[in-house]
Amino acid sequence: MVNVGILGATGMVGQRFIELLADHPKFEITALTASARSAGKRYEDAATWYLDSPIPESVKDITVVDTDPKEAKDVDIVFSALPADTAAIVEPKFAKSCIVASNASAMRMEPDVPLVIPEVNPEHLDLVEIQQKNRGWDGFIVTNPNCSTIALTLTLKPLYDQYNIKRVYVSTMQAVSGAGYNGVPSMAIVDNLVPFIGGEEEKMESETLHLLGEFDGESVVPAPFGLSASCHRVAVVNGHTEAVFIEMEDDLEIEDVKNCLCNFKGLPQKLDLHSAPKNPVVIREEENRPQPRMDRNTDNGMAVTVGRLRKDAAFDNSLRYVLVGHNTIRGAAGASILNAELISEIM
Repeated sequence: MVNVGILGATGMVGQRFIELLADHPKFEITALTASARSAGKRYEDAATWYLDSPIPESVKDITVVDTDPKEAKDVDIVFSALPADTAAIVEPKFAKSCIVASNASAMRMEPDVPLVIPEVNPEHLDLVEIQQKNRGWDGFIVTNPNCSTIALTLTLKPLYDQYNIKRVYVSTMQAVSGAGYNGVPSMAIVDNLVPFIGGEEEKMESETLHLLGEFDGESVVPAPFGLSASCHRVAVVNGHTEAVFIEMEDDLEIEDVKNCLCNFKGLPQKLDLHSAPKNPVVIREEENRPQPRMDRNTDNGMAVTVGRLRKDAAFDNSLRYVLVGHNTIRGAAGASILNAELISEIM
């Protein structure tokens, strides 16, 4: 078993890490960290549990410690659910001696830090050697992208490999859990839609092109198509919905596109990693699917569901579809865990 810790274990994403790791066949939770006001308490006493599932028995009596490598000892991997400003300071301290699988945004676009979706760009893990050389670390940091970026990019990867994409437009309808438990006041979201999420559009536009970019041995050259994102917060608890429009250089047939998406598999599927979905992209044929409440938990929340797949009537060589992905599983904790599983298997 590999000893793992969770940084920021009392928050919503930290709790998802605990839920997904509690019965993991290869990872064992041995350290939980949080702020100073929680340190020294049993986890059950320190955390206000937000998830539908109960607190796993295996973590109830673990004593929460400060988020410091001197306190979270004897771990091989730490999963970071820290806020970005805290992560920027803390994660490099842990990376001196262990692997940091981070869900935080602080280090995502650093030129020597791999930003990885295992089915999309596992070759970007070659940046680890450069990172360790640059920074003098024995460990390293690997990040997963923004939640909305992950869902979109999993659907773009097979299309990008088969077609010449000219430009992509995406409009998101994002769940409130993406902002954390206290992130969106109920009076702001009930009977409402908020047409702005700070920094979200910029993250989608830069991260997606980076993920689909080519690693040339020294750095990542972004994918050469245009991408425009418009992001909105809606009154859904979990599950991001995205309406996607893609303009291709090539002619396309819908059945070919469906086959391309349905048959898409990556390295995690070939290696049969524990958290990997059987099919990263699942197609629904019903005219009213996907829906977040009905489709967010597809394959334990690790698959992205695509529906309303059709050619666009107004533009040549263009495609439209709607997708749903679970933002705190595939879009956050589950993504970091899958990264760690891949690293443990191949590095």
